Amino acid sequence: MINLPDVQSTASNSLSDCQAAASSFLTTINYTASNITGTTGINTTCLASGIVCPGQTINGVCVWQRKLSAVCRNASGVIKIRIQTNGLPPRCANVPSGSFVELNVDFEVNFNPDVSINSLNSNLSTVALLSQTLCTLTSAATVPSASGFVNYGKTPLDTATGVSVDGVMIFTPDSANNIDPFFPPGGGQTSESVDTCLAHCQITGIYHYHIASGCQVNPPTGNISSCAGTSSCISNVATYSISSFSNYQTKTVLGVAKDGHVIYGPYLSSGTRVITGFDVCNGMFYDSIGNYAYFATSTYPYLVGCFGPGNYPSFAPNCTTNGVSSYNMSSYAISFLSNSATSSTNTTTTTTTTTSSTTTTTTTTTKTTTATSITTTTTSSTTRMHPIP
Repeated sequence: MINLPDVQSTASNSLSDCQAAASSFLTTINYTASNITGTTGINTTCLASGIVCPGQTINGVCVWQRKLSAVCRNASGVIKIRIQTNGLPPRCANVPSGSFVELNVDFEVNFNPDVSINSLNSNLSTVALLSQTLCTLTSAATVPSASGFVNYGKTPLDTATGVSVDGVMIFTPDSANNIDPFFPPGGGQTSESVDTCLAHCQITGIYHYHIASGCQVNPPTGNISSCAGTSSCISNVATYSISSFSNYQTKTVLGVAKDGHVIYGPYLSSGTRVITGFDVCNGMFYDSIGNYAYFATSTYPYLVGCFGPGNYPSFAPNCTTNGVSSYNMSSYAISFLSNSATSSTNTTTTTTTTTSSTTTTTTTTTKTTTATSITTTTTSSTTRMHPIP
């Protein structure tokens, strides 16, 4: 018997693990609805002056109902989470023009599926491949099959990477021009406008995040302003994003991605901010169990760049001036790789002799394991005069 190392880590994906993550969502119902938009939501009210209202305007006040459900279930041993939202936030939004509409988002996915450092979903080995994936608005249209993603809703999700705990959509890190919306490359490109919760609407009226915001876990009261009108925000959106978590310097659930992995804020449970250890997708193996999740960072792609695990190249994508020049594995990823990708040679010789028979067995085993494959070669030579009882 050749004992190959276990290359598959085991994630925390029990029903109670799923329910713990689901409890972070600001749900309005505790069941799966046949149609989330048909449920009774919770009112959000804002002064209507100068903003687009996604609900009704009554005596100068904009009123809308937010609607959100996050339910876990055991489907023949596979834990799934189903998320339904109408996409409207539990707070005011600063959308000065254009459309701002209610959505019908409804999808189910395997919760926190097991993944391996030895089997990458996104292996972007050149600048061209990295840029082609991360710098494409619709790169999240296809979800890994192991995630069991099923879309039941009516809202297209090609540009969405997940749903925030406040029910607002999380989009890929790109603008409609397929570049970083906050730190675009040269050539006359300008930053996109967002409000001080770092969200905005795209052309069809879907309100969404590209980058993390403290508003996701601590919705402000009253009307909010634009980022452009707030000096601390407009001076550096990425720094402003991280600073909004000053009261949440621990591992904090921000949402769930379409591949079933949790999206966390910028801090680990230890209080350490995540500034390295993540892959091209912004995902990281963050504990000794083998859990993989996405973390909010101050560098592009900010939340979820692609569906991981991904690789760790020494170059950045070309659609941003705020990219990572070199990706580095977390200590846990390194330990998993060390355990699963060790080149070794084992040679075993066994000689057995009995009074009535002589059996000589020589077995030479060469085992080579790389980060993406396992190759095993076994050579056996056996001379047997009589069977051994």
